[in-house]
Amino acid sequence: MASRGRAAKKTKGRTKKKRQGGWGSALVWTLLIALLAIAGAAAFVWFVPYGPAQETFVEIAPGLSAAQIGQRLEDAGVIRSQYAFDALRWLRPGRLVAGTYRFEGGSKLDQVYRRLRHGDVYTVSVTIPEGASSFDIATRLERAGFGPAADFLTAARSQTSLISDLDPQAASLEGYLFPDTYHFGPKQTMAQIVAAMVKRFHAEAAQLGLRQDVHDVVTMASLVERETAVASERPLVASVFQNRLARGMRLETDPAVIYGLELDGAWRGAIYASDLKRDTPYNTYLHQGLPPGPVANPGIKSLHAAMNPARTDYLYFVAAGANPQGQSLFAATLKEHDRNVAGYRSAVKKAGSR
Repeated sequence: MASRGRAAKKTKGRTKKKRQGGWGSALVWTLLIALLAIAGAAAFVWFVPYGPAQETFVEIAPGLSAAQIGQRLEDAGVIRSQYAFDALRWLRPGRLVAGTYRFEGGSKLDQVYRRLRHGDVYTVSVTIPEGASSFDIATRLERAGFGPAADFLTAARSQTSLISDLDPQAASLEGYLFPDTYHFGPKQTMAQIVAAMVKRFHAEAAQLGLRQDVHDVVTMASLVERETAVASERPLVASVFQNRLARGMRLETDPAVIYGLELDGAWRGAIYASDLKRDTPYNTYLHQGLPPGPVANPGIKSLHAAMNPARTDYLYFVAAGANPQGQSLFAATLKEHDRNVAGYRSAVKKAGSR
């Protein structure tokens, strides 16, 4: 009987151990399945593309934390989970660049993260040609979607402190909005755009060594820029203006007249005889000396020409833009100039008869 009792106890012990082993195996399998599920979910979030079907812009302001950036991306539908974004940042620490980002279609989480690391911000390209006036620039920016042209003109007239170190008498930023191709964020304000253009002018002026008589140099350069697009002629045009000023002659330059008309809202797209008699401060047919300020925004070559005009005895020229032959005609005397004008008119007539 005793042996039977001992056998029964052994059988119960083995049964208990089997049950404990079974529960242990089940727990291991449960944990393994859970880990696999978590890993699968993580892989899905990290590696399966996700994103908005339509064009979506996300503004990342300076100073936002990584958690705030992740939340903003999740709210915009760019990523599935801000927590996955936080985990990725923990694994790959680095600075995230502020700016406006454009998303459309699906992207992997690490692709979104890399874009913010590299600063792959969305920008709108705007080309400002040499010789463009503030009115021209305002129109281009309005067409590019940055807001009303009037807002740009207001900024250009009100932010003269940006150039006061070089030109304390500037009445506006005309002349200091450096022509170039710019890449602006879609939400940049007109004030920020103006500041970027003036900053570029400062950099170019420093390269040229432009420090003295800045107001007069830029005013002269703006006239040169508007009178000829031929780079080799610019020092010659500058010499004509310089020689006329030295002799007390009126400059009689159309671009200045046009600018005065633009300021008065009276520009009709062409100069009429009555326009030459309209008394504005910029009418160089009526007033001696340089106009009150720049009439456009010159490029580097016109600035250089204004600082270093050619040494000539020229007092007159027929502008290249008006000549069908594509080059300016220079003269030292009125008689020679009259011949050039007659030749120009003859060339115009022949060009029109073809």
